[in-house]
Amino acid sequence: MENSDKQINLGQKIIYQIYPRSFYDSNQDGIGDLRGIIQKIPYLKQLKIDMIWFNPFFVSPQNDNGYDIADYYQIDPQFGTMADFEELTAKLHENHIDVMLDMVFNHCSTSHPWFQKALAGDQFYQKFFYLRPPKKDGSLPTNWQSKFGGPAWAKFGDSGWYYLHLYDPTQADLDWHNPAVRQEAAKIVNFWRKKGVKGFRFDVFNVTGKDQQLVDSTDPLQEKKLYTDTPIVHQYLKELNQASFGQDTSIITVGEMSSTTIENSVKYTQPKNHELSMIFTFHHLKVDYRNGNKWDSMPFDFLKLKQLLFDWQVELDQHAGWNALFWNNHDQPRALSRFGDPQNYRIKSAQVLATVMQLMRGTPFIYQGEEIGMTDPDYQKISDYKDVESLNAYQELLAAGKTPAQALAAIKKKSRDNSRTPMQWNADQFAGFSKVKPWLKPTNQTQINVAAELATGQIFNYYQQLFQLRKTEPLIYQGHIRPLWIDHPQVMGYLRYLKQQCLLVITNFYGKSTQVILPPELQQQSCQVLLTNYQQNINKIPSSLKLQPYEAIVLKL
Repeated sequence: MENSDKQINLGQKIIYQIYPRSFYDSNQDGIGDLRGIIQKIPYLKQLKIDMIWFNPFFVSPQNDNGYDIADYYQIDPQFGTMADFEELTAKLHENHIDVMLDMVFNHCSTSHPWFQKALAGDQFYQKFFYLRPPKKDGSLPTNWQSKFGGPAWAKFGDSGWYYLHLYDPTQADLDWHNPAVRQEAAKIVNFWRKKGVKGFRFDVFNVTGKDQQLVDSTDPLQEKKLYTDTPIVHQYLKELNQASFGQDTSIITVGEMSSTTIENSVKYTQPKNHELSMIFTFHHLKVDYRNGNKWDSMPFDFLKLKQLLFDWQVELDQHAGWNALFWNNHDQPRALSRFGDPQNYRIKSAQVLATVMQLMRGTPFIYQGEEIGMTDPDYQKISDYKDVESLNAYQELLAAGKTPAQALAAIKKKSRDNSRTPMQWNADQFAGFSKVKPWLKPTNQTQINVAAELATGQIFNYYQQLFQLRKTEPLIYQGHIRPLWIDHPQVMGYLRYLKQQCLLVITNFYGKSTQVILPPELQQQSCQVLLTNYQQNINKIPSSLKLQPYEAIVLKL
């Protein structure tokens, strides 16, 4: 199936994610802010990106770092003012960089006026939330668990009712069955469109699809299916598309789709369905969960990683769906610490991860610091962590019989704070992020920072070469994909093809050399090396190739 014109255009875009709290602190309060981002526009221009996705900077009590929104129309004072936002947007546009905002529509903060009015007895706003009486025996309305630990129900004032919160108790789930909720969501999107926003990311959107009748679950896996990725989500998206962002064909949207399926991902992203431009899926980032448990780590399953990435790639390609490509974000440990080898091969393994993801079919997202090879912090005590999910999990691990050392080791591997540490601008005590102690401490800025990377590093420039390829090579932004070496224990590679041309991407995912046999039908064809992180002179496809530790090579036939 051919890509649409819009998808071809999406295929040339590079989207950079900024976590505002951790990017740059302009007013020395230890927290990043909008003026800090404005000051770093020369760096963002140098990066050659097309759009920035900003994590929420709306008014919020910050119980879940801004994903608990109390006012969707105002900038939280700790990040700046509306004037700062308008200046930031205008200056980014001058540098050909568009703005993507994070829309958190599954839930709002319990301090939001909607919830406060509901608490005060306003029946119009009570219908915005899932309010339920206890069961006849006095127990909670259902046995559902919050994703942050504990029951998913909390007392609704002194009404005797309970409200649903799939996340933190201060994040009350909104009832999307109510047309008034859906209208408010469209209104919010349209408000920011008028401010020049050209992209929207929809947080955990596919958990909006709960039934009107909420029932007990039989087990955790089945419980997810009661409210995740249900058919009605497509209806909600079509309606939101029509009432807001779909009115401007140049707008880019991405849905965060937890536990989605390939079949639904195709539906969400096929242009003819008028839902979203693309989706984030997370299956490939669970290949180091033992028995599906995030806090029980194991070495990542390389064959499974390949299989998941390629299944999504091939199916979405064949059915005109579209992928958002990413290794890193604000909810994940740093991919370099997770799938690479930051101790022995930091540069080469960063380049391999970049090559694999950047050259696939879809739109690549990179997360602040990825382009300089930032790694997880080396925290030694639980008090170094701030993330609500991590702190809850630590207590649960202790309650389950783990020693403090074992519990800390689990948090160290998977905490969301791993990616939230301040951007490392230089080797100073506070990494050039601030002149005062930041909200989260950096730990290895003397080795890894922007100043050193731009002076003598090899990762930033490598990303630049990948970006250049994506913008200029139709095989990458428009081509189809065919996985290769599915069962090879070390090599991840694939073919991108378009009409009679093809591009061969070959990477060694490990720190020991290996050999790979090239597809017989390609052998002896003439080719050129478009990119490599070692010295390689190849002008004909050989029958086999020896790959060095963490070698990446891109050949055009």
